[in-house]
Formats: sequence, structure tokens, C-alpha cells
Amino acid sequence: MTAPDRTPRTKGSAIERVMEIVEMVSASPRPPSPADIAWQLDIPKPTVHRLLQQLQSDGYLQLNMRGQVVPGERLVTVARGVLYTSRHKALRQTILRRLSAEVDETCGISLADGVEMVYYDRVQSNWPLQIHLPIGMHSPVWCTASGKLYLSTIPNPQRARIIANLPLQRMTHRTITEPAALEATVQSIAKTELGIDDEEFIAGMVAVSVPIKDTQGRSYAFLYVHAPTLRKNIDDLRACEPAMRRAAADLAQLIESPEHDV
Repeated sequence: MTAPDRTPRTKGSAIERVMEIVEMVSASPRPPSPADIAWQLDIPKPTVHRLLQQLQSDGYLQLNMRGQVVPGERLVTVARGVLYTSRHKALRQTILRRLSAEVDETCGISLADGVEMVYYDRVQSNWPLQIHLPIGMHSPVWCTASGKLYLSTIPNPQRARIIANLPLQRMTHRTITEPAALEATVQSIAKTELGIDDEEFIAGMVAVSVPIKDTQGRSYAFLYVHAPTLRKNIDDLRACEPAMRRAAADLAQLIESPEHDV
């Protein structure tokens, strides 16, 4: 870890130090330890431990099995709220509606929540035959297009441990239920950055997904398109990839641009 600037700093308020800790934990590519936080932020270790205890008690941060600091449920909820606040809703819906019209199917945005994906926004197609996956619904990571794409963004060996401990419940006759087979599929998805669900989550439904990335190239959300197999097959949805990539880039630019206050 890069050594901090050891120029003496003025004593900040408790709120300032809390926000510095939260910012560091949120932005770190690897979970920091309390000692890392104390060193990097130049905060006395006793103060760091006291603030971490309070943040843990309040549910904003938590310690993993290695004693490293990771975001807690309340911080994740806050982040989602900021990311998908109504100030961007009009433009976000415009982008999704344009994509839905272009591919002539339902599309939406999902976010990872542990070993589940959560549907956070969507635009329904105009076809009479619909597959209803409402906003707020949770779905498994191991058998959905967005879920497998999310798994592909997690580096090994952490991903291998996650897959080894997933329940891998069979949702359809096409669901992958062997850890080795799922790992191989996820490795293939990592190369293409295109998530595939060929009737693995719901029989009679196919889906594809592409990442929505921040300016540092990290995938923080996933754009999906799904359709009933009576109307499209998986190859038909693969053909939607260029339009989905354009929409994902527009969504990323929207969320990264604070001046778009609508």
C-alpha cells in the first residue's frame, strides 16, 4: 500500500474522519485492515478502532472473516440510493426506453447484493407475451446473465471460494449445478464481458447482460435484456450486444456526470 503524505495534518472533526474512512473502504480495490486505515489516513489507531466500532454498530461497515473492513448493509443501501436517485430517473428511463425500442424487448439494470442480483430499473416491451421480473426482485447470481457477469468481475481465488459455497440450486433443466462447470462458464464470460442466460433461471426465457462501468473501469451495475424463447433465442439476443454496449456507455456517462440534474 502506498505510504501516505506524512506532512502533519490538522486535527479533523469526528465526522470528517468518519467520512474519510468510509471513502477509503468504498474506493479500495482490496478491503483494508484497521491498521491500513490508521496508516493511510494518518489517524491514531485507538481513534480508528473507536470509529470503526461505531460504524459497525450502526451497520455502515463490517469486518470480514480476515478482520478487514468492508461496506455494511446500510452503506450499500445509501450507495444504491445515491446511484439511482430520482435526479437521474428521466434520462435513465430515456436511455432504457431507447434500447428497449431498438432491440424490441424488455431491458433493465441490476445490481449485485451478496450472492443475489437485485432488479433496480426496467422498461417493459410492448409485446402481449411478457416475463414479469419486477423492480426490487432478487435473483441468484449463478444462473442469471447479470449474476454470472458479476461473478466474472470478482478476481480469483475469492471467486472460486464464492462459487464453491454457492447452493447452486437447480432452477431449470439447464441450470449449471457443478462448481467447476460454473467456474469455466464464468471464465469464458470474463473474456467477452457478455453475460448469458440460456434458460438457466426461468424455463422459456433467455437473457444477456453487459457491464456498466465507472471511469476506473469497475463494473458497478449491469444492463440486461431478456425475452421469451417463443419470440427470440439466445443468438437473437447476442445480436443486441452493440446496442446494449452503447446504452451502457450512456448510462455510465449519465451517472458520472453530476451536472445532469433532472
